[in-house]
Amino acid sequence: MEITASLHELDKVVTYLDEVLPQNAIVFLRGDLAAGKTTLTQAIAKAKGIEGEVTSPTFSLQQCYKCKDGYNLYHYDLYRLEYDEFMQMGLFEEFEKEGWHMIEWGSDTLKAFLEGVGYNVAIIEIEPHNNVRNYRIKI
Repeated sequence: MEITASLHELDKVVTYLDEVLPQNAIVFLRGDLAAGKTTLTQAIAKAKGIEGEVTSPTFSLQQCYKCKDGYNLYHYDLYRLEYDEFMQMGLFEEFEKEGWHMIEWGSDTLKAFLEGVGYNVAIIEIEPHNNVRNYRIKI
């Protein structure tokens, strides 16, 4: 599925994700620097009733948010973190927690591992184009 949306139309993308993603999902967000990966996560958080600032977990690697309905949203920024380091830190166990896990800069090695152990992994490729972004969603 491909959706073209401006920043003011992100609700189209969020609504589609609500319709097609299961309650527990791992989503790799792909795109260049400043493509809109964190911005999409912020829109999802807002739609799920998360109050407060949602920021990229660049230095903490992970942010956890509790939604009003008890739903959880996890946001990872794995920039400069290799697969081996990720596994050594025990972050893999976080995927057992219920909710959506939004992963920025996740490696193909991590994706292959997650799929190999039985997780369904969705990918959202974000490409800015003029004043809109193209969201290619593969579930």
